[in-house]
Amino acid sequence: MQDNQNRISELFNIKYPIIQAGMIWHSGWRLASAVSNCGGLGLIGSASMYPDILRENIQKCKKATNKPFGVNVALLYPNLDEIIQIILEEKVEIVFTSAGNPKLYTEVLQKEGIKVAHVVSSTKFAVKCEDAGVDAIVAEGFEAGGHNGRDETTTLCLIPNVKKHISKPLIAAGGIALGSQMKAAMILGADGVQIGSRFAATTEASSHENWKNKITELNEGDTHLTLKELAPVRLVKNKFFNELEEIYNQGRDKEALNATLGRARAKLGMFEGNMEDGELEIGQVSALIDEILPVEKVFNNLLEEFNDAKIPSI
Repeated sequence: MQDNQNRISELFNIKYPIIQAGMIWHSGWRLASAVSNCGGLGLIGSASMYPDILRENIQKCKKATNKPFGVNVALLYPNLDEIIQIILEEKVEIVFTSAGNPKLYTEVLQKEGIKVAHVVSSTKFAVKCEDAGVDAIVAEGFEAGGHNGRDETTTLCLIPNVKKHISKPLIAAGGIALGSQMKAAMILGADGVQIGSRFAATTEASSHENWKNKITELNEGDTHLTLKELAPVRLVKNKFFNELEEIYNQGRDKEALNATLGRARAKLGMFEGNMEDGELEIGQVSALIDEILPVEKVFNNLLEEFNDAKIPSI
C-alpha cells in the first residue's frame, strides 16, 4: 500500500486506512497504541471496562503513542453517560459507536471536536447513520466475530450496496485478515477497513493466551452466529455453545437462553481462558489465522499482501 492519503486516513490523520476493532476483552491500551504506532487507528474497547479502568487505559495509551487513537463505545452497555464524560474529560479525539442509535451521542461528541464513526450491519442503518451526521460509517458483514446483525448479509454483498446509498467515508469490516481481503474490500467501494480477529491473535491483545492459541487452531465451520433472540453473536462451537444449541432444540426458550448465558461468560472465556464454559467471540476469518504475531508483523504482512495482490485480467 502506498503512503498516500485517502478519505479515512485524512479523516483520522493516520498513515494507513486500517482500523483495529475495539473488541471486548482484547482491546486495551497496549493493542490500541501498538496499532496506532504502526500507522493505523487503534481503538480501546470500553465495553469490557469499568469507567475507572477505561480512564486508566486512555491515559496509558496517551503515554504509549503520540499518534491518533480512539475509543469504541457499545451503546447497549450500562454506564454510558459516565463513559462519555470520561472520553470528553480525557480529550479523546475519535469515537466509534455501535449497537445502538447513532443519534444518541454523535452531536454531543462532535461539539467537542471529536470524530464519530458508527458500526452498522445493513444499508438501511447506514443511511440512518448518514442522516445522524456521523463522520464515517463502518459496514460490517455477518462473517465478523462478536455481536452482529440479524440479516446475515455478507461483506461482499453489503459494502457495494452501502456505497450506493451513502456519501460518507466507508469502512468495511467482517472477514478481513489479509491484505488481499483489504484490497478486495476497497475495490468494492470501501475507503478503509476495520480488522478484529487478526488483531485478537496478537501478543499485545489483552485476552488470555489460551484463547489466542485457540484462535490459531480454528477451522472453517468452527464458529456460528447465534442468540438472535437476545443479541446476535458469532461464537466458537464449544461446551457453552452446545448448551445453547440444546435449548434451541427444546424450543427456543428465551428465558432459558438468558439463564444459560448468565453474566461474565465472555470474560470467563476470552479473558480468563476457560475454553469450554466461556463465551468465545471470533470471526469466520479465524480459519486463516494460524499464529500469534506482534502487531508490527501483522501490519507488515497486511501491507505486503495488499501490494502483492493482483487483479487477474479477463
